[in-house]
Amino acid sequence: MAGLVEKIWFENHPLGWIGAPLLWPLSKLFGAIAKKRRAEFLAGTNDAYRAPVPVIVVGNITVGGNGKTPVVIWLVEQLKAKGFNPGVVSRGYGGKAESYPFVVDDITNTDKAGDEPVLIYQRTKVPVAISPVRSDAVKALLPLGVDIVITDDGLQHYKLARDIEFVIVDGERRFGNQQYMPFGPLREQTDRLGSVDFVVCNGAEAEADEIAMSLKPAEFINLKTGERASADSLDAPIALAGIGNPQRFFNTLASLGVKPVHCEPFADHKAFEYAQLDALAKKGQNLLMTEKDAVKCRAFINQDPDIENWWYLPVDAAFSDTDTANILNKIMKVKDGYGSPTA
Repeated sequence: MAGLVEKIWFENHPLGWIGAPLLWPLSKLFGAIAKKRRAEFLAGTNDAYRAPVPVIVVGNITVGGNGKTPVVIWLVEQLKAKGFNPGVVSRGYGGKAESYPFVVDDITNTDKAGDEPVLIYQRTKVPVAISPVRSDAVKALLPLGVDIVITDDGLQHYKLARDIEFVIVDGERRFGNQQYMPFGPLREQTDRLGSVDFVVCNGAEAEADEIAMSLKPAEFINLKTGERASADSLDAPIALAGIGNPQRFFNTLASLGVKPVHCEPFADHKAFEYAQLDALAKKGQNLLMTEKDAVKCRAFINQDPDIENWWYLPVDAAFSDTDTANILNKIMKVKDGYGSPTA
């Protein structure tokens, strides 16, 4: 079903027009609600929470993953290098914590926090808090010494005031049929791009007023042992991806010269079952997955000590030196306006 929806949104599948009499009115209703929320935020009538530290939102105007999490990780690493103490907030999609806000730690699994918060914490080791109410997550970070907050998604969460906004655009799929949900993939219309600080194009050629970003793959890492391996050393690979755009991962593998004997796309935030992946792995010699998928699959390693051939591929966001400098200069100016965290 998810694949068909994406064909309607991004490939103009004929079934989309068959369903238009139902989907189009719902799309108009969604758009009216989205515009109302934005207008209330701009008018200052929605009681948005203003944190005592700068807040950076990394989001998008479409449904699904466009590469937000790698940008969040990149920002965290850049800010740490500048001497800041960043923290990250997230809705925690796919997780069910006992209570909120919930602060991720070394033993937090994806069942509680969702895949992206766990991935961000494991990669950066900065405080990560989750809550459907993002202002509550921000408040949970403040006692931990955080002096700047990055939100993973949340562009449309207008109950949280923000200082800098990033919109990440899938450079290949762009905005599809440019219709609001559920007739199309839009959460907000494309004119929203004119009001954000940075529009980041992930892959393909950036358009005017966009920043080009690429995802640079590292070596494959064995899920059980931590061993590293090059792409050409993994025979008869099977590839899976449960991300917003699985084809992006498969394209990355192709760019590395990897020719999987089978590729299996899954829905974003897919809750995997061991038997499903075990059967998939047996179609070849090595099972390859994204780092986001790997954080959900580590528990299976503990269940089956014989798993030796599951690998994941970390990727890092990469920007030009000029764009990096412009982004950091903007953040520094905003941070200077707040003074020290204790002021």
